Amino acid sequence: MTPSIFAAVLAAGRSSRFGSTKQLADIDGSPMVRRAVRTATRVCGAHALLVTGHDRTAVALACAGLPGFVTVNEDYQRGLGSSIAHAIRVLPSQSSAILVMLADQPLIGEGHLQAIVAGWSGANDEIVATSYAGTRGTPVLFPRACFAELATLDGDRGARHLIEDDRYKVSVIGCEGAALDVDTPADLTQISRSARS
Repeated sequence: MTPSIFAAVLAAGRSSRFGSTKQLADIDGSPMVRRAVRTATRVCGAHALLVTGHDRTAVALACAGLPGFVTVNEDYQRGLGSSIAHAIRVLPSQSSAILVMLADQPLIGEGHLQAIVAGWSGANDEIVATSYAGTRGTPVLFPRACFAELATLDGDRGARHLIEDDRYKVSVIGCEGAALDVDTPADLTQISRSARS
């Protein structure tokens, strides 16, 4: 565990395509958001941050008893970018990197997060991203040098532009499980089968 790396699990969205709060959907006996936070804490310990918004009380309760802390993005309806920006703004001053995770990627395991953390050299100009399905994305570790720009994100725009920015060296760790996220009940059925296999 590297104390200066904080994991942020983004779980603030409205889940409009799912039809209910997908963060609470059961996968193999556990709410999806709890699986994500538990995985984060196994790598970052109490340096785990759960960003809530929609259905905030139920989402927070689903993670009761786990290490880390919970924060509310009051602007969650503005989209993913606002949740990333919110996470940056509430990070403790000693943080040197943030590991951004999505609550709806339940096939991301502890081993993959450990590989991302181990893959970071500690350089302030190095991003470590996950590669899957021909792209690079979450989970992704951003060094402190990215914090100022991350704090200005808004709307549904994420931080992919930083991964594509020539100012940063990007290391990639492969994980095809990252390609499977839950947007609809059909996705949940498919991923539940994968989680059990």
